Amino acid sequence: MGEYSKALSSYERSLEIKKIALPPNHPDLATSYNNIGLVYKDMGEYSKALSSYERSLEIKKIVLPPNHPDLASSYNNIGLVYDNMGEYSKAISLYERSLEIKKIALPPNHPDFAQSYNNIGAVYYNMGEYSKALSSYERSLEIRKIALPPNHPDLASSYNNIGAVYDNMGEYSKALSLYERSLEIKKIALPPNHPDLAASYNNIGAVYKNMGEYSKALSLYERSLEIKKIALPPNHPDFAQSYNNIGAVYKNMGEYSKALSSYERSLEIQKIALPPNHPGLAASYNNIGTVYDNMGEYSKALSSHERSLEIQKIALPPNHPDLAGSYNNIGNVYAEKGEYSKALSNYEKAQEICKKSLPSTHPHIALVKRNIEIVKNKM
Repeated sequence: MGEYSKALSSYERSLEIKKIALPPNHPDLATSYNNIGLVYKDMGEYSKALSSYERSLEIKKIVLPPNHPDLASSYNNIGLVYDNMGEYSKAISLYERSLEIKKIALPPNHPDFAQSYNNIGAVYYNMGEYSKALSSYERSLEIRKIALPPNHPDLASSYNNIGAVYDNMGEYSKALSLYERSLEIKKIALPPNHPDLAASYNNIGAVYKNMGEYSKALSLYERSLEIKKIALPPNHPDFAQSYNNIGAVYKNMGEYSKALSSYERSLEIQKIALPPNHPGLAASYNNIGTVYDNMGEYSKALSSHERSLEIQKIALPPNHPDLAGSYNNIGNVYAEKGEYSKALSNYEKAQEICKKSLPSTHPHIALVKRNIEIVKNKM
């Protein structure tokens, strides 16, 4: 958290100086607002990020010609915030606006097109529309193969993203193959303890976890953690991700005390590294709640899930899919306790949000529907 506040303070001080020294719509002011927006986005303060990015865009619209690449960059940044907020249709609209400008301003296979297709793919991935995500990610990869040298890190990123789609589709052998291709490129292109290598080991570990090969998953997650310990400062948020992933393996193995220990270590780091209502903290409370639920400690489980929901209500828009996840988890606890009317009420809240925020084919919609049916049969 300290690093974010330092960065904000520095960017805001710079902005104050520029406001005095420069005319009101100078391009350097747009840069300052953009930088401030980036920090707020990383802090999970999405409304403040939007405000700064939109101020930057307003200035660019005044000082730049209508199809300048810097406008495309602004639309892209605003789209990224909406993606993080779960407002997927707005995100896609902005990414496509950015892409339209690039088509006018840039030569046909410019690497910036790959970024646009990549971002559009990421939104479809978040929506669970995996065939559309694949199509966009593969378009991005095609451009990068033309525009970049064969072992460029951006190619590794493309193979990684396509791998993530296959992982979520349950096509684990394809996912592994793509993640390993990504790792090969990173080993050539990057120094041996670069954080991006840690990300690759992490992703390969996730596939093995999904396949139920828990010892392989743990080994890869721990390899990822070792690199992070060399490459990153002590309480970097990426450590939280590692402890979270290790916790998930122990949870799946039924080793609940080890899972709790890892999840709580993750939460401790997030409390130091992130602002108090960051969505990452909500995810940690949810994970801890799920372990308590599995242990039959229902009051502790409820308390954790409700803490998660409180943060999400502050940090996210009202129909973000993560809120549906929390209501579903709270419903699960009440169902385990035999309090079926409370379970049903929470499942129905989850269903309402899912229907507004996700495509009808998304697996979460089927999951919640099944939970509602099970509870109704028991009432």
